[in-house]
Formats: sequence, C-alpha cells, structure tokens
Amino acid sequence: MTIAEATPDFEAERNDRAFLGHPKGLGYLAFVEGCERFSYYSMQTLLVLYMVKYLLLPENAAGVVGLAALRDWYGGIDGQPLASKIFGDYTSLVYLTPIAGGLIADRWLGRRTTLILGGIFMAVGHFLMAFEGAFLFALLALIVGVGLFKGNIASQVGELYGPNDLRRAMAFQIFYIAINVSVIVAPLISGTLGEKVGWHWGFGTAGVVMVAGLILYLYAKPWLPAESRAERAEKAAAPKEPLTRDDWTRIVALLILVPVLAVALLTNQEIFNAYLVWADQHFQLTFFGTTLPTSYMITIDAAASFGMLVAVAAFYVWYGKRFKEPDELGKMIIGSFFTIAGGLCLVMAAATQGDGKIGLFWPLMFHLFNSIGFAHILPVSLALFTKVAPRALNATVVGIYYLAFFGANKIVGEVGGWYSSMPTTSFWLFHVATAVVGLIAFVLFKLLLGKRLVAAA
Repeated sequence: MTIAEATPDFEAERNDRAFLGHPKGLGYLAFVEGCERFSYYSMQTLLVLYMVKYLLLPENAAGVVGLAALRDWYGGIDGQPLASKIFGDYTSLVYLTPIAGGLIADRWLGRRTTLILGGIFMAVGHFLMAFEGAFLFALLALIVGVGLFKGNIASQVGELYGPNDLRRAMAFQIFYIAINVSVIVAPLISGTLGEKVGWHWGFGTAGVVMVAGLILYLYAKPWLPAESRAERAEKAAAPKEPLTRDDWTRIVALLILVPVLAVALLTNQEIFNAYLVWADQHFQLTFFGTTLPTSYMITIDAAASFGMLVAVAAFYVWYGKRFKEPDELGKMIIGSFFTIAGGLCLVMAAATQGDGKIGLFWPLMFHLFNSIGFAHILPVSLALFTKVAPRALNATVVGIYYLAFFGANKIVGEVGGWYSSMPTTSFWLFHVATAVVGLIAFVLFKLLLGKRLVAAA
C-alpha cells in the first residue's frame, strides 16, 4: 500500500463526489489541462502563419537572435520552407521531451514539482513570443515546458481513484473533453487576436491562460494526490517481471509499427503547417464583407475530430451488439481508407481551383473524412499499444508510441517545405500516397503478425 493510499484524509477525498459525481480534484486537473492545451494549440495554430506572414520577412528576420545560424544549419533556406522546418522541429520535440519529463518526475522531483516547473517554462515561452528577437528562446522554453508538463498531469487523474473504482474510465473521458474544448476554443480566441489585432496579442493570451492554469493547480493542492520520496523509492525498488520471448516479439512488432504510424499520420499533422499557409493564400474565407481568420480552419478541424470521435464510438457500440466488431488493426485499416479519401478531397480542391479562390466544400469534406480516419487510427492505435505491451514495460511502450508523432512532425517539417516549389495538386497527391503506404503496411501487419500479437496479449 502506498503512502497516498494509507492516508485517511486522502481516502476521504477519493470518495468525494463533489464534481459531477467525481472527486473535486478531477475538476481542477481537467481545468488545468484545458488551460495548458489552450496555450499549446494557440501557439501551434499561429506559429506557421506568424513566421510566413511576419517574422521571416527580410525586414523582421534580421532581428531574431540565432536565426541566421539556424538558417545556415538548414542549408540556407528561407521563407515558407524555413518556417516549415522550424515548425517540424518544434512540434516533433514536444513529443520527445515528455519522455525525459517522466524520468525527471519519477526519479528526482516528483510529478507536482516537475509539472509546476513545466507550467512556468511554458508561460515564460509564450511571453517571450512578444519579443521578436527572443523567438528561438521562446520555442526552447516551450519545448522544455511541454516536456515537463505533459504526462505528469494525466497520471494524477488516475491516482484520484482506488484500484477498483469504476469511475476511473469516465474520469478520463471528462479529462479529454476538457482538452477537446480547449482545442476548439483556442483558435477562436488566440487566432482571432493574433491575426486581427496583433500576433503578440495571440501569444500573450496563451501565456495568460497558462498562468491562470498554473495558479489554479497550486490552489488545488489539498484535493490532489500526495506524493513522497518514500513512495518513489518504493516504486523504484519494486521487483520487475522478467521479459519472455513472447514479450520481446510484441515489443519488436510495436517498434515496427511506430514508423508506419508516423507515415499514416502525415496528412493529419500537415494541417497545422502547409495546409494553413495554403488556406490563407487560396481559400474563400470572406463572407458578407468579413474575412474570417485562417486559424478558424483549426477550430473546424477540432470540432469535426471531436464529433467524429463520439460518433465512431457510438457506431461501434451499436455495431458490436449486432455483428462482430473489428479488432484494433481492422479499425486502423478502415481508418486509412477515410484518410485517403480526405487527402483526395484536397487534391480535388487544388485541381478545380481555376483563377479564383477555393470554396470551402472540398476543405470541409477533407476535415470530415480525415476526422473519421483520425477516430479509427489514433485512439485505436494507442489502445493496441497498451493492450499488446508487456506489463513490465507498459508505461515505457506508451512513451515509445508517441515517437510516432515525433516522426510524423519531423517528416511534416521537411515535406511541408515543398509546398512553395511543388504544384499544389502534386503536393497533396504525395500525402495521399503516404496514406496508401500506411494502409498497405497495416494490412501486411495484420496478416503477418496480427493473430500472433492477439494470442500473446
């Protein structure tokens, strides 16, 4: 029994039902995570547009400390290709640093202290975005901050509940609803301020919201799980289960799946990069004399993703009562067809543009189909990893899963730079081709390894 479990006061908090039938701490953690995701997606929504339309213009780029050296490192590229490279490295690293953040929390500082430091770094990073010369330092602070924050808050949600508490699954659903609401709202607020009022207003808003979340987290301490050095030492000293031959087979299979997922995710991850630049330049966003901020396309995508996650989950509940539900790999194969269909919508939009602006029919169809594919691939692939991973390495394997996003964003940073020099139709056809490669790989994976993995798990 851990110290937290043995504390009578915290046991009382676990039995608390003050927040929608859950402990009050869940409400605080959900709101804090919502603030962090608001700030993160505010940054991700504005970053490429800010660089392409303002920061990397010759008259502004000269004042950015370290940018000349970074440009030389990237081979002397400039403009949109340079913005794509910077975006790719930033967004890939925020999926890599949480591995270090988890180690720091587990071995030295504990989750609470690590999370607070992460929030401080993120707030500083957003406020540094107000100073053009400090742009690269701002990105570095944000990368460190996300690494320290991400993951350490979700683990606290689980510790609000005892091992047999059936409310745990619903708690994570509430937690992820807060995340999705933030992803929808962030472009509406920070995107509007950034594009319509001033870029620094958008970034500053993200910083203010992050500070608000950090203050709330500090205030919520009495309702959150306690953690001590003795507890961390107990976990570290616990005997580890030896890995069997089947365990190693599953680990190798999942490692093979990581680059496949990275390729399959390419079109989805491009939404924050070249897709936004294309939308800004060519989409018909003026209605009744008012031009909508380009960042609203992210809100459309987030709303579609949230809606399709709910719809797909409800569909399989209905389907499973009548027919045999597909397994995880089967759903990922189905999702790949929708991802391909979404990419073809972008090809059609580019091919039929003519001399005018692109209407929103094909882009909206892209977001619809891509979101259905998203619902079949992302949460399902995570479920597959947690199901197949050996018990002794479950947390480590989940960390490895997120390397797929590291790889996808790294590729997006490279490929997104082709937008300026490649015909737009060919650019999106390439993304369709990557989705086809993902589909073929998922099919081969299911045929060659699917049954063995399921049997071993």
